[in-house]
Amino acid sequence: MRRRTVLKTGLGVVLGSPLLAALKQSEVDGAINVMKSATESGQVAGAAMFVQQKETRITKAFGTASDENAIFLLASISKTITVAAIMTLFDQQEFQLNDRVQKFIPEFKGDGREEMTMQQLFTHTCGLPDQLPENAKLRSSHAELSTFIERAIRTPLLFTPGEKYSYSSMGILIATEVAQRISGKTIATLVDETVFKPLNMKHSALGVGNLNREALMPCQILGAAPESGAGNPSTKSWDWNSTYWRQLGVPWGGTHGSVGDVGQFLSKFLKHDGEILEPATSRLMIQNHSRPGLHRRGLGFDLSSRLNGPKNSKSAFGHTGSTGTLCWADPESYTICVILTTLPANAVNPHPRNLAAAHVAASV
Repeated sequence: MRRRTVLKTGLGVVLGSPLLAALKQSEVDGAINVMKSATESGQVAGAAMFVQQKETRITKAFGTASDENAIFLLASISKTITVAAIMTLFDQQEFQLNDRVQKFIPEFKGDGREEMTMQQLFTHTCGLPDQLPENAKLRSSHAELSTFIERAIRTPLLFTPGEKYSYSSMGILIATEVAQRISGKTIATLVDETVFKPLNMKHSALGVGNLNREALMPCQILGAAPESGAGNPSTKSWDWNSTYWRQLGVPWGGTHGSVGDVGQFLSKFLKHDGEILEPATSRLMIQNHSRPGLHRRGLGFDLSSRLNGPKNSKSAFGHTGSTGTLCWADPESYTICVILTTLPANAVNPHPRNLAAAHVAASV
């Protein structure tokens, strides 16, 4: 009976089920204990965990997260969802991966931009910076998303497109602008219509959308990423918890969601069932598109060891987020792991999310 009080089972069966025989119970317990200890000590205010293997699911809420439907700021996990929405236009043959960005944004020229491709935007080899040099100024003035796009179109490149890998949130932003010009819809609307609604992701939105603002999990600010103000009290009007930032809905990091919703999204890239993308396209997104020697990236997805996924799997995919979030899925064992926390990723090393994810990986 105690087992049932430890695990929330609204989305699946309890850990003691024979269906979970493929998972090592001690390792799953280890992941739960990591998060339980982190929240009980006060290191992490709130967290939630989702683990799925095949049809069996386990969910658990910790600390200030009331249940598994608690809504977190996903940070860069947003990139995977945004790119999936954009790829629905690929399925409609509105663009190809080798298309030049300038084909869709004519004013995108100079400094080598003419040769930049859509694939380079998705794989962080485009040469655009991660954040704009004037990021803090724009956020402090509560600039609209259109202003960020306008500045990103003109910002200097760091290197010739395709030359190397350099993580680029602005690359995702430019891809977003291509999608908006093709579809005539805002990126928030496109994501809602092509991803959230088809997958019944009721606890997710790019920005706040129709979510209850009061239900959003507050981010811990101490140790926050530099681009979010790094916890400086003077940045309160534009940090992660500000009304401005929550509602802006930046496509590279402004999605809100629950562990179950993120798990549901990842499952589409294990099943390839055509519900949001053509099977060939969903497979394309989780394949490595980087040349040898560069950081392994899919389209929007990270394929590296930093996910703390199964060490023996060469096909695991997912993403991390600076707000303290992490998710991965492994096609070889059909396992999904989602850990959302309120503790910034850079606040402590090792982060509890990584320790817990490593336990889940070891349970496979």
